[in-house]
Amino acid sequence: MPRPRSLSPAVIAAAALALIDRDGIDALSMRAVAAELGMGPMSLYRYVAGRQEIERLVVDLIFSTVDPHVTQRASWQQQVTQLAGRVRVAVAAHPAVIPLLIAQFQSSPIAWQWLEALLGALTRAGFNGPQRVIAVRCLQAYLLGALQGQSLGPLTGAGPAALAALSPADYPLVVETAQCAIAITPEKEFGEGLAIFLDGLGASLPSAG
Repeated sequence: MPRPRSLSPAVIAAAALALIDRDGIDALSMRAVAAELGMGPMSLYRYVAGRQEIERLVVDLIFSTVDPHVTQRASWQQQVTQLAGRVRVAVAAHPAVIPLLIAQFQSSPIAWQWLEALLGALTRAGFNGPQRVIAVRCLQAYLLGALQGQSLGPLTGAGPAALAALSPADYPLVVETAQCAIAITPEKEFGEGLAIFLDGLGASLPSAG
């Protein structure tokens, strides 16, 4: 098979992401990415060391579409909401990459730019070092959990519909809540959940006491 004339990290990442979108994360391998690029596996090793480097390049590619700039005149809650919302949009189109975001986030220089902006917003709000650690970890857990939930078990999917069809006599609150869930958009679900998280986070600031 002929080797592409130019094989940049972005080209490799795009091929890997296309593979993941189509066949899932378990399909990712040097051989599969090489085939996606129309080349042999050994030729691909000229450009990347192995699967782990490809995973990092995919995370770089996802975060390259996320604008890390925020308006510092906005409240810290608004800044965090902007940053989290942009990641949500970037990842929502590629939900199968979520495990890579967890595994390779700390290895991605592009993701560090987003993290620096997030830490800046938290620092300006008055969070100290240990508080920022917990805040970031909790935000990542919420963000990735919300994305995975929307992908695997959306409120508009079969799960809530099945709960809504249960006997109201046996499960009145389950049925009522499921019926409400069906009408909630993904944007509302994510935004209001994030607002609850940020309210709780803000309550931990010394000025909130």
